[in-house]
Amino acid sequence: MHTILSSATREVVIGDDQPTVLIGERINPTGRKKLAAALETGDMEVLRREAVAQVEAGADILDVNVGSSGVDEVGLLAQVVQAVAETVDVPLSLDSDNPGALEAALKVYHGKPIINSVTGQESSLAEVLPLVKRYDAAVIALTMDDDGIPADPARRVVIAHKIIERAESLGIPREDVIIDCLVLTVATESDAALVTLEAVRRVKEELGVNQTLGASNISYGLPERNVLNGAFLAMAINAGVTCPTVNAARVRQAVLATDLLLGRDRYARRYIKDYRQRR
Repeated sequence: MHTILSSATREVVIGDDQPTVLIGERINPTGRKKLAAALETGDMEVLRREAVAQVEAGADILDVNVGSSGVDEVGLLAQVVQAVAETVDVPLSLDSDNPGALEAALKVYHGKPIINSVTGQESSLAEVLPLVKRYDAAVIALTMDDDGIPADPARRVVIAHKIIERAESLGIPREDVIIDCLVLTVATESDAALVTLEAVRRVKEELGVNQTLGASNISYGLPERNVLNGAFLAMAINAGVTCPTVNAARVRQAVLATDLLLGRDRYARRYIKDYRQRR
């Protein structure tokens, strides 16, 4: 099953038979004071530099989030989307829980983006899915509902089914729904990784859709996070994740190695090319 996204000039295909697609997570002010300050002052240069750095590090898609106190998200998200699209040629993921901000950004976007995100909550389904249909976008679907994130992997899969059924009832094709089974840190929930991986495997088996994860959440609050992130990412890709949301600069080598070992890199061409470029 292929999810096809595009910018004005470039197409990205997500699928089990394709190399793992990386969604760059760094255009997000959460925990990043310099980026938050740039958003508050409308400094687009900081954002442009971050976009270029992520693409050079191997990001195939960029997630764009401007949610910060003191900003007009409705106007700012569209402005930032335009600035990033003028700077790099990769497709974008429009990241907001504000339907007004999402629609403003969708109106100025050229190509087929991702909307990030919809949940199993009725209010979210009612507000976000019509935008997905109207603008022919793809959407990331989070396996949470009015009761929060289920501790049981089976319940997360039930929510995934619900979102896809609702999307298909509106004429949104299944391949345009990317499921996120969600990751909690193992620092506080020792079985968090196992729960997420089981949910990913079941979604893969039952629905066959593409999947993402905010993989670095697994290591929050722990030392040597890159070690944990790399190990978990390899396990998640093997379970069925096809487009993780990551800091590409920190995980690209691990992802290339995983793709090679899973038979997705014929004659190790991508792995060797990356090695030579880093020498």
